[in-house]
Amino acid sequence: MAVSSDRHVALVTHPVRPGAARIANAFARLLAESGVRAVVPTEQSAFFDPEVADTRHEQDLLDGAELVVVLGGDGTILWGAELARDRQIPLLGLNLGHVGFLAEAEEDELSEVAEAIVSRRYRVERRMALDVELFQDGLLLARTWALNEASIEKGRGTRMLDFMVSIDDVPLSRWGADGVLCATPTGSTAYAWSAGGPVVWPDVEALLVVPNSVHALFSRPLVVSPQSEIRVVLGGGPQRGQVWCDGRRYFELGAGAEIVVRRSDQPVLLARLHGAAFVQRLVAKFHLPVEGWRRPQDPTGA
Repeated sequence: MAVSSDRHVALVTHPVRPGAARIANAFARLLAESGVRAVVPTEQSAFFDPEVADTRHEQDLLDGAELVVVLGGDGTILWGAELARDRQIPLLGLNLGHVGFLAEAEEDELSEVAEAIVSRRYRVERRMALDVELFQDGLLLARTWALNEASIEKGRGTRMLDFMVSIDDVPLSRWGADGVLCATPTGSTAYAWSAGGPVVWPDVEALLVVPNSVHALFSRPLVVSPQSEIRVVLGGGPQRGQVWCDGRRYFELGAGAEIVVRRSDQPVLLARLHGAAFVQRLVAKFHLPVEGWRRPQDPTGA
């Protein structure tokens, strides 16, 4: 396929994973052979043959890029999401990690992925993100976002976090717990899964509230409207809290702090190569036992 030489994608990879540099360079070469240039962060330039990749500083990395391609596990893909979201450029993940739920392909599919990029044979999904606001003593401390979840957790020296959760300014419950997660459907297979939350199909529009190790009679995870506002207010006393967004952006809070979570107007765009059903991804990524299943016969005989 003839390809314009000015096409390029931004390519980032896990900085220390064994073999990542070799795989990334091989992938950049596959793209270059078809006329698509890889542009890589300056700090990762040592990974690449200069014949197959150009380097730029991170603030210029996405200029003119048609995709952000990430080689790594889910943590590296979340780093790529930070780069891609503000510019609304689709993100495509190649898994070099363990589960790699956000990834679209595996290490042994480099050639197929390169061919799909060259041919523009991919579709783009819009994934819901969260807007997160943090208040202390009524003052806005920070405003951030999350693709997977905002995790409100007990801080250093705090044995149990005391907090009140409200939905749409109506109090729901006071909990003593290790914390609570506010998650998206995309995040339902991440930390929220480990905390006992439900798996939510990514095309379902909803927000999740998942208490983590709660000492209370009512401690069920909740699925609420995507238009809802979730507010978590820390109790008084000497306790300290902390908030992690996607395990990457971290904030410390004191007693009385408020965390407000809403659906963001700005989604994350994920490039998808395969038409596999979400349940197939669940089975493959979590190695679920499905041996012996037989497709039901159509009673009409069709």
